[in-house]
Amino acid sequence: MELFEKIRRARRVDPEVPIHELARRFETHRRTVREALLSAVPVPRKPVVGRPCPVMGPWMAIIDKWLTDDLVAPRKQRHTGRRVWERLVDEHNATASERAVRKYVKVAKERIGCNEIEVMVPQQHPLGFEAEVDFGAIRFYLAGVLTEGEMFVMRLSASGKAFRRAYLHEAQEVFFDGHVRAFDTFGGVPTRIRYDNLTPAVVKVLKGRDRVENDRFTAMRSHHGFDSFFCQPGVDGAHEKGGVEGEVGRFRRRRFVPVPHVETMEELNALIDGIVESDDARHIGQRFLTVKEHFQLETETLQPLPGDVFDCRLLLSCRVDTKARVCVRQCFYSVPERYAGRKLDVRLGAERVQVFDGAKVIADHARAVGKGIETLVLDHYLEILVRKPGAMPNATALARAKATGVFTAVHQQFWDATRKRHGDRQGTVEMIEVLLLHRQLPASAVLAGITAALKVDSLDPAVVAIEARKSGETNGAVVIPIGEHLSRFDRPKPVLDHYDNLLEAQ
Repeated sequence: MELFEKIRRARRVDPEVPIHELARRFETHRRTVREALLSAVPVPRKPVVGRPCPVMGPWMAIIDKWLTDDLVAPRKQRHTGRRVWERLVDEHNATASERAVRKYVKVAKERIGCNEIEVMVPQQHPLGFEAEVDFGAIRFYLAGVLTEGEMFVMRLSASGKAFRRAYLHEAQEVFFDGHVRAFDTFGGVPTRIRYDNLTPAVVKVLKGRDRVENDRFTAMRSHHGFDSFFCQPGVDGAHEKGGVEGEVGRFRRRRFVPVPHVETMEELNALIDGIVESDDARHIGQRFLTVKEHFQLETETLQPLPGDVFDCRLLLSCRVDTKARVCVRQCFYSVPERYAGRKLDVRLGAERVQVFDGAKVIADHARAVGKGIETLVLDHYLEILVRKPGAMPNATALARAKATGVFTAVHQQFWDATRKRHGDRQGTVEMIEVLLLHRQLPASAVLAGITAALKVDSLDPAVVAIEARKSGETNGAVVIPIGEHLSRFDRPKPVLDHYDNLLEAQ
């Protein structure tokens, strides 16, 4: 293009300059000079049509047949260039190189139409009208163990504002809990929500868009007053909620790389919540407004929240076994041992499991994930351990208490000391009496009481109780040392002089 411009400028400066002079001056062919004088734009060059490698001649018809058959095969199970070469070598003893085969396959796919591109129609979403929901698999280190969880994502289609929360599973209670938390975060409810055919919402997929919905999902939808829209089953329906599909992948790539290390799920969700502000400051595509600014406009168009909160928990009735446990979704949770053999109501939530005796909560556990997992509380077994103190050293509940830090090194020091002085049985009973203090006093007060008792070499649970109550009630006041405290109960030696006087009077 620049050469043509120079030739045309030289001709305008000197219209009489001959063509051969221009060709000599610009070191080009006279044919090129004539083309430049006729048009400022060079004539497009004809594409070079490469001829297939001669060695491919015997195999081209076979390859075309395989690629034509691929048109009716699943997309993820079609021939690649390498697979075509492998079949030619294995089935036909072909001598063509892999490079030559791959080159021909690329051209043949374009000619046959194997590389068909599906064209999408641009969409415009009214403010507050629609949202999309999906789960995405995530990995993170939980207490040092690589764990696979699920991230619930609800994304408003208009503004792109998204709510995200991490869970350990994808149960129906999690599905509902994510909705309630998302609506509370948005401050309102969209008119319609798009889903794929998730099991928590859909019981059966019928022809077309018809679905047999889960009754509890229908109740949740009715409570919040939104409509549901279900995408086509399989891969064909993924593009129908591409906004949330892309959001799951984008957030996972940008915020979960490197893989986060957390101690609890609460810490992981706090980490997710902590980056919302910076994440909402981005621009989606070529939009002029940020996600946060766009969401501020959409907030006013959302439907108001219902007056009461939808209860996401599932009500169950479970019988307590002989180990003082209830079995919920193949996991075991302890209850006080006095309820063994009874049927109790259980509220199964997304993150907590609560056991009720009437209207009273008698056990509250973090929900476990897996098969045969036991979540046991040592306090639930203390009464039976008083009668069976020999079972305490190997009790599973004690091991759980040590692992979670409930049974501390201070407890262990007191237990070792009292067993050494009073024997295993009596020492364990005294340890249990100290553990029972946790039902009435804060843990810090009980630990302070144990520490104070050990300082004066006193292993009496009553002394621990006195010091624990003092520690809990002083609130920073000066505490009387335990030695002085016990001295207040010292009595003088008895005097028998008045009995002698009575004998003398007789």
